Amino acid sequence: MTPTANPAQMHSFAEFYPFYLSEHSNRTCRRLHFVGSTLGLVCLGTALATGNAWWVLVGLLCGYAFAWMGHFGFEKNKPASFKRPLYSFMGDWVMYKDIWTGRIPF
Repeated sequence: MTPTANPAQMHSFAEFYPFYLSEHSNRTCRRLHFVGSTLGLVCLGTALATGNAWWVLVGLLCGYAFAWMGHFGFEKNKPASFKRPLYSFMGDWVMYKDIWTGRIPF
């Protein structure tokens, strides 16, 4: 997929994910996503440990704030979450796993 592909016409996550990766070609953007996702997981764990659901909101804010800094500041594009929210959320976690496993450079 090229960055000019129309995500609205993609009918599966497998079709969407290469487009998602093309929207995350900047290493700093990927790193900011990784930090935001890690903070989101820490906040989720804190919510579960304390029973305080506000930590879930803090985790979402952390995740999206870091991701959007990466897109607007470094990638110079709009986040994929504006185009396909569910597939984008799924893509965040697949990319996170792919970074952990070394499939995508950190």
